[in-house]
Amino acid sequence: MPRLLKSPTVIAAAGNKPKRIEEYAGRVNSGHERVSVARMQSPQGWIEPGQRPEFEEITVVLRGMLRVDYEGGALEVRAGQAVVALPGEWVRYSTPEEGGAEYVAVCLPAFSPDSVHRDSA
Repeated sequence: MPRLLKSPTVIAAAGNKPKRIEEYAGRVNSGHERVSVARMQSPQGWIEPGQRPEFEEITVVLRGMLRVDYEGGALEVRAGQAVVALPGEWVRYSTPEEGGAEYVAVCLPAFSPDSVHRDSA
């Protein structure tokens, strides 16, 4: 029988400003280790430390623009677009434009603080 996940768990976020992370499926909310699905809402001017995660991350932007810095450049991912970061790639996410952004991140395997490998401050 399918299992209803009635509500997400709000997870603490890294970065210079408060960002809302709602984990629908993953290690915390549903016990999934192979995948995590989370909705993010970040304000204008939010930026997180760079990271070199062990997981693949597929991010679909629902509203606004998500900037993805990577070794060698940057991408501006806008509403209706998606970006895929492979395991071991260095990336840094930010939302520099007015209104911030809303997006969904899918991580394979599931996100964990131990596997994200954020840059030291």
